[in-house]
Amino acid sequence: MGRFASASALPPPATAAAALRFGAAASRVPRALALTYSTRPWRRRHLCSSSSSAGGGGAAATVEAVEAARQGRKQVGATPQLYEYLLANVREHPVLRELREETAAMRGSQMQVSPTQAQLLAMLAQILGAQRCIEVGVYTGYSSLAVALALPESGCLVACERDGRCLEIAKKYYQRAGVAHKVDVKHALAVDTLKSLIDHGEANSYDFAFVDADKKTYEEYYELLLKLVRIGGLIVIDNVLWYGRVADPLVNDLKTISIRNFNKKLLEDNRVNISMVPIGDGMTICQKLVDT
Repeated sequence: MGRFASASALPPPATAAAALRFGAAASRVPRALALTYSTRPWRRRHLCSSSSSAGGGGAAATVEAVEAARQGRKQVGATPQLYEYLLANVREHPVLRELREETAAMRGSQMQVSPTQAQLLAMLAQILGAQRCIEVGVYTGYSSLAVALALPESGCLVACERDGRCLEIAKKYYQRAGVAHKVDVKHALAVDTLKSLIDHGEANSYDFAFVDADKKTYEEYYELLLKLVRIGGLIVIDNVLWYGRVADPLVNDLKTISIRNFNKKLLEDNRVNISMVPIGDGMTICQKLVDT
């Protein structure tokens, strides 16, 4: 969820007038969705700090959204009761639960995918019989760990993340879960890593990819992954509903516009089959149909 290879914080309205319109728009949506709106962004330097305070005034909505995410309640438009019901029906590996709980103590923990999302990603990889996977945007490793646990012993997941501090947490849990041998950690800009894989002859050799990273770079990630994923393979994109902001015509910040444009691109792209799934903050599942 500002990582170069991780998800970014919600941007604020550009002007005071926009803020007033934004507040009015938020008041028209269900409370569970309205709580996710933010009037102040998280600063990049704090994403992997251990502080649990939002800091400053006027960020109550953000604080509530982060707290909901820390408890696993990340589902656009759902009530708290439905969040709890969803969580009660997820099969969560004990090490995944430990990682989720540690991440909950970190500012920026709203970037972590929900247990329901991780469960779906793992199942998609299993259904595909995936052997080779890529994740763009690891954060502390919850989704990559879920997929690695689902891979066979011979499987490999290339984990792309720029933030070394977050990667140290992820690697600790890969080791704890006994899957470190399946994860090839790439501490670098994801675009550079993906281009390097292509340059080294790995085009059309991956079965599955998941993207949860810088929103303004989604199109570039997608085009590179289309070269790396085989025909019939899957590319899954996170945050396509962007806390409901994509559906609000009064919200026109750069990240929201970028996601809207990217969603339109996917809708019109005949190289893939798509399914936009309203799980977590929205994920689009793309199946590659033709060689690229």
